[in-house]
Amino acid sequence: MARITAVLLAIFVIILAGCETPPATQDSDEQAIVEQNPKAQLLAELDKTYENPEAHYQLGRLYYAEGALDKAEYSYKIAIGFRPAHYRAQAGLVKIAVERKQSSRAQIIAELYISQTAVSAQGSLRLGKAFQNEGLGEYAVSCYYQAIGLDPESPEPYKLLGYYYLDEGDKVRAEENLRRSFELNPYQPEVSGELGRIGITVQTPRHSNIVNTPESQD
Repeated sequence: MARITAVLLAIFVIILAGCETPPATQDSDEQAIVEQNPKAQLLAELDKTYENPEAHYQLGRLYYAEGALDKAEYSYKIAIGFRPAHYRAQAGLVKIAVERKQSSRAQIIAELYISQTAVSAQGSLRLGKAFQNEGLGEYAVSCYYQAIGLDPESPEPYKLLGYYYLDEGDKVRAEENLRRSFELNPYQPEVSGELGRIGITVQTPRHSNIVNTPESQD
């Protein structure tokens, strides 16, 4: 009888042990949840390094997609606090004001950020691209013309203006700006291609000594 009792007790202990989840497995499950959930991943990153402007910006984008505009605005502002020239976060704030039908506020904010880039052609271009990515074309155009005023020999703002006017259906202005961009740098197959599509034939030189440099995300 004692032997049977001991055997039953041993079986009971084994069953209990099998029901417990090892700590390592729990940690793995939590890690999997984080990896499958972008918001959880960003929050985990900010828990480790709160001074990460890009993580705050990406979190703001997620909040914006959910319609949580207050949280999105807060995240964008923190991103700018840690990186004042975070152009995508700046454009995001203007977009939120537009979404809230606060047109005057949107214009004031946009003009403030545009004025802050008035000393840099590259900054103007990057802010303009950020505006355009948010569907804020009128502010993007202001940035591109500002960039031309700062660096009239740069082909980039003319190209971006050309693309913008193409999207707007204004072929006259599109052609004018794309032609100027091509004149300043004829080694742009995408520009010559767009000109060709609107009926303008241009000749690209065979050789190029121009070295393209990577651009920043902002």
